[in-house]
Amino acid sequence: MKHHLKRQLRRLATERPYQIVAGSAAALVLASGTGALLANTDDAPVREQTTTVAVAELAPRLGEVATRNQQRIAASPSTSPSPKPSAKATSAKPDPDLTRKAAPKPPSTKVLDYTYEAQTAYWNCGPAAVRNALSASGVETTQDAMVAPLGATENGTNSAEDTTRGLNQMVKGNPYRTHMIPGAATPAQMDELQADVVKAITDGRGVVANIAGDATDTDGGWHSFPGGHYIAVVGYKNDGRTVRIADSANPSLPGYWVSTIDLANWMATRGYSA
Repeated sequence: MKHHLKRQLRRLATERPYQIVAGSAAALVLASGTGALLANTDDAPVREQTTTVAVAELAPRLGEVATRNQQRIAASPSTSPSPKPSAKATSAKPDPDLTRKAAPKPPSTKVLDYTYEAQTAYWNCGPAAVRNALSASGVETTQDAMVAPLGATENGTNSAEDTTRGLNQMVKGNPYRTHMIPGAATPAQMDELQADVVKAITDGRGVVANIAGDATDTDGGWHSFPGGHYIAVVGYKNDGRTVRIADSANPSLPGYWVSTIDLANWMATRGYSA
C-alpha cells in the first residue's frame, strides 16, 4: 500500500510540476519548515512531497499578495517627517526700502558763510561771482585766478556753461551742472530752480546765476543790468522761495533777497550753475 501511494504521488509530481515562486519568502519558510518537522517519521517522504505540492500551489497566490502589498506601499505617501528648512532658507532678507534711513529734510532757511568781494573791472563780474560763490564752499581763490578757467575777456563771460566749468575745476567731484532757461521762465523751471538752490546750499555750495534785465528785491530795491551780469546765490529762506544774492556790482549794496520767481525771470534766455 505504501509503495502504491508513493507511485501515485510520483506520477502526480511528474504530470504537474510545481515551482516555489522566488519572490515569496513565506512559501519558502513554509516548505522548509514542514519538511523539517516530518523528516524523522516513517512516511516523511510521502508527507514531504504532499506538503511541497500544496505549498507550490499556494506560492503563486502568496507572490501576488506580496506584489500587491509592495505596490500599495509604493503608492502611499511618505509618512516620514519633512526636513526642517535651514536657517538660511527661513531667514528673509530685510527690505532695503524699510531699513534705509530717510534723508533728512533740508532746513527752511540756510545762508552759507562767505567772504564778499566787489568786481575789480567792469567786465569781470563772472570771475567775481564765481569767486564769491566758492568762498561760500570754503574755497579761497581770486578773481584774476578765475579769468582763464572761465575764458573771460573784456567782453565778459559767455554763458553759464563757462561758470560751471570754472566751478568744477575748483570743487571736488564736479558737482555743478548747467541749467538753461532758453525763453520765458515756466512754473516748472521756477520749481526746478528752487529745488536746485536748496540742494546746493544744503550741500554747502554757492550758485552762480547769469542774469539780464531788471529785478526788484524784497525790500523794493531796483537792480538793472540790461547788458547781462553774473551774481552769486549764497543762501535761501522760506524753503527756497526766497534766495540771498551776493552781488559784486555795487560794494555799497553787497547783498539782498529776491524771490525765486523773480530770479528765474531774471535769468530768462540765460541760465545758472548749481
